[in-house]
Order: sequence, then structure tokens, then C-alpha cells
Amino acid sequence: MIRVGIIGAAGYTAGELIRLLINHPQVQIAFAQSSSNAGNPVWAVHSGLYGETDLHFCEEGDLSAVDVVFLCSGHGKSSAFWAEHPRPAGLKVIDLAQDFRDQSQGYVYGLPEWQRSRIAGADLIANPGCFATAIQLALLPLAAAGKLNGEISVTAVTGSTGAGVKPGATTHFSWRTDNLSVYKAFEHQHLLEINRNLKALQPSYAETIDFVPVRGDFSRGILATVHLDCDLTQEEAVALYQDYYKDAAFTFVYPGAIDLKQVVNTNKCLLSLEKHGGRLLVCSVIDNLLKGASGQAVQNMNLLFGLPEKTGLQLKASAF
Repeated sequence: MIRVGIIGAAGYTAGELIRLLINHPQVQIAFAQSSSNAGNPVWAVHSGLYGETDLHFCEEGDLSAVDVVFLCSGHGKSSAFWAEHPRPAGLKVIDLAQDFRDQSQGYVYGLPEWQRSRIAGADLIANPGCFATAIQLALLPLAAAGKLNGEISVTAVTGSTGAGVKPGATTHFSWRTDNLSVYKAFEHQHLLEINRNLKALQPSYAETIDFVPVRGDFSRGILATVHLDCDLTQEEAVALYQDYYKDAAFTFVYPGAIDLKQVVNTNKCLLSLEKHGGRLLVCSVIDNLLKGASGQAVQNMNLLFGLPEKTGLQLKASAF
């Protein structure tokens, strides 16, 4: 059994991570750390887990007692954690914050569709951001083929869980419901990792990605629309994407229009392609808490320990 520790275990992504791990056939959760909830049962925060686990939150987790630790605290807190805690020899780390997504300090960027072999041989994984996952999966085949041309336009709508568990002016129900709003237009923090990784695949690409994020009036999921100039025909584009993702465990080219309910509660990414004149439209849908966070983290853990990628992740979509 893989012994797992979770740091910052009270947030949305940690709740989904615990849900996945208590049902994973090869995992035992050794501790779930949360300073603000220490001593309380996990179900007192993640109420959907009532009756499924007797686990309690702890103040400090014993890193020497686990094989892998998931860091689920806010951005910037992972660096602070390692400044205060030495990493035991052999301990594997999967960081869900953005602190090491530049692949500094020995971390490997944990997007399996791009770096599966590097992930499998690594000790330190930087889990991608949710928008970054949806957008990169829409563009990786083109970048790998040197087909990124001109400016890339992206609009992506995300559910309210993407804002985290702490309530705010733009997350409470009376504001969010029946409402849409743009935020961080052209400046979203995930652009850093998207641009860096696409240029690593296609160094000749020197343009910018115009990204407009939108707050949706639903709880979970991301729908991204990506379009750019492309000299491929519809059939050539579909063939390129199908070939690139032929060995992917969770990313599929869908033969028709796609919607969020096809992927919510799963670790899947579905892509649809349409050619309109000289423009290629790629639509990408994921669950922001699963393929965009905790599900992808478990997928990375499976790769780290030589397990089939789908282990513990064969989930039913909420399609009705």
C-alpha cells in the first residue's frame, strides 16, 4: 500500500483528493493535516464523506511515515512549508499549488499527456493549474507539430469552486447565481505556465495568448474555447489530435459537440474540433477539481508508483 499524507486538507481540492484516495485500492491515508481543524473528523468539513472514513485532521503530519505527500495549501505556501520542514530522503511530493510549476528545484510539470515518462521517473511533481490544463490540452498537438500560428484567442468559463473554499464577494450564492463576469482578462496567473510550456514544445512560437477567464454560475467544471489560424483541414486536424492522444488515459477527441456534464465528476478531458474558414476552433472541457486538480494529482501519483493511470479514477460523469 502507498502511504499518503495531505497538507492543507480542508479545502475543496483536498476534499476531492480524500474522496479519491479512500476509494483507491493501493492507498492508505496516514494523515490529513489542517491547523484550523486539528482534532476534528474529516467529515465535519467534507460532509459528503460522512460514513466513509474515520480519519481526523491533525496539527502536524509525520513526513517520515509516508511515501508521498500532497501539498494542497494556497499558492506560495508550499515554498514556505519546505522552508520549515526538511524533506525526508525518498519522500515523493505532489504540489497542487503554483510554487514550482516553472520546474525549478527539481520539480517536473505534472501534465501526463505531455511529460508521462518524466513524471514516472520523478520524485517531485508540480501539478498544473485548472485553466492551464484545459487550455494546454487544447493546444499541445499543434505545438508538438509546429502548427501554432499568430495570436491564440481563448475564452474559458469556470465554476465557483475554482475560487476556493473561503467565501468572497464574487463567490457567494446571491451574487454568483444567474450571473456571469470577466476577471483577470489577459493577466491570469496560469498564462505563465501555458506560455512557457507551449514555447518549450514549439520554440519558434513568439506570439501571445489572449485569454479571457469568465466566472460561471455553476459549481464545477471548465469549458474553454480556443481558436487560431491553422492551415490544416478539418480531417487533418482531427487526425493530428487523435494520433497525439492515442495513448492518453483520459483525454479524448470527441466526434461532435461537447458539454460540461460529460466530464464533471471525472478525470477526463474531452476535445472537439471545428474548422471555420482559416480558423481552427478547439473546445475543451474538464472538471476543474478533478482533471484540473485532485484527479490529475492522483493520476500523477499512479505514474510515480508504477500503477495504471486509471487506478482509482474510473468515475461516472454526472451527465443527467
